[in-house]
Amino acid sequence: MPAFSFEALDAQGQSRKGTIEADTARAARSLLRAQALVPLAVEPVAVPPAGGASAWGQRLFTRPVFNATGLAVWTRQLAGLVASGLPLERALTALADEAEDERQHHLVAALRAEVNAGSTFARALTQHPREFSDIYCAVIGAGEASGSLGLVLERLADDLEERQQLRAKIIGAALYPAIVTVVAVVIVLFLVGYVVPQVAGVFAGTKRALPFLTVAMMAVSDTVRHYGWLMLIALVLIAVGARLALSQPHVRLRFDAAWLRLPLIGRLARSYNAARFAGTLAMLAGAGVPILKALQSAAETLNNRALRADALDALVLVREGAPLASALAQKKRFPGLVAMFARLGEQTGQLPLMLQRAANQLSTEVQRRALQLATLLEPLLIVTMGLVVMLIVLAVLLPIIQLNQLVK
Repeated sequence: MPAFSFEALDAQGQSRKGTIEADTARAARSLLRAQALVPLAVEPVAVPPAGGASAWGQRLFTRPVFNATGLAVWTRQLAGLVASGLPLERALTALADEAEDERQHHLVAALRAEVNAGSTFARALTQHPREFSDIYCAVIGAGEASGSLGLVLERLADDLEERQQLRAKIIGAALYPAIVTVVAVVIVLFLVGYVVPQVAGVFAGTKRALPFLTVAMMAVSDTVRHYGWLMLIALVLIAVGARLALSQPHVRLRFDAAWLRLPLIGRLARSYNAARFAGTLAMLAGAGVPILKALQSAAETLNNRALRADALDALVLVREGAPLASALAQKKRFPGLVAMFARLGEQTGQLPLMLQRAANQLSTEVQRRALQLATLLEPLLIVTMGLVVMLIVLAVLLPIIQLNQLVK
């Protein structure tokens, strides 16, 4: 349990200092008042990180308590306990007692202490922005306000699980081509950097003219051996420069807009971001969040700055009185499917349901296109690797064949 240093006044007006253990600073003040003390200052005891590292370094290199999968599982567990009729305080107590990780136990205990002290659950979550996003807190707050926290937690858990599954499928589709690419690069560098120089040394003393392919491969080998580190440093500098350039908002906006215009990857990125936007908007609207606030939060989930700018422009149009479907239809970078389902939702009064259907269809399309792209890349990479290796082997064998012909 965290420790807090305090300064307080006793019944005689004397100042007292010391430390006290509590889940939060508010809980520490309550314990002091229970001891007939008037708290003046309560501060967490600073524990120096191991190895003398700074607090900034500890935060940088310490992973969050919940990863994406862990947060989805924890939300599902909490939803089950609350939906079964268990009070929130008791549900948090049960999750804190069952937590296998000590950091998770402290986090849930801190949330429980805030709730016991009279804070809303959403406000308690906002005290830990590294673990719970603004959208997560907004959905919880809407669930508390509407009195349907259990249902909202179930929807939130469904959304987290669906996103995790989509992300896992995309990563799985891209994993094999990435491995093939890395292996191909390593093999080519080995052949060019080690095998070709050995062959060059054998034929260096001959006065015969070497085949053009061998001469060209030897030139490439010399370049890699003598300037390989310089090329690597140049690549690193280019990558760092590109990262710094993309940190500029106007450069990032142009880059993301150009990325969406790419033939295959652009359509995949557009569908992925639109699915995330529609799913978040459906979840927030279904939880009772006002549409303007839901649009603002859903726009912040978009990784592509060009699509985010379009979503914020649509927010302005909706604020001025335009229907959501019309506002989205004016933004051509958004798939027309989103505007179509939004129009159906507004006409039938089932906007959250229709937006969720749009998100599901877009997610299915993203998975299908990702698998198609991976299926197309696999043979292309293998054929490309085979051609490069064949050229290197030919560059090695051609001088040997030439010598054999001379001997005969």
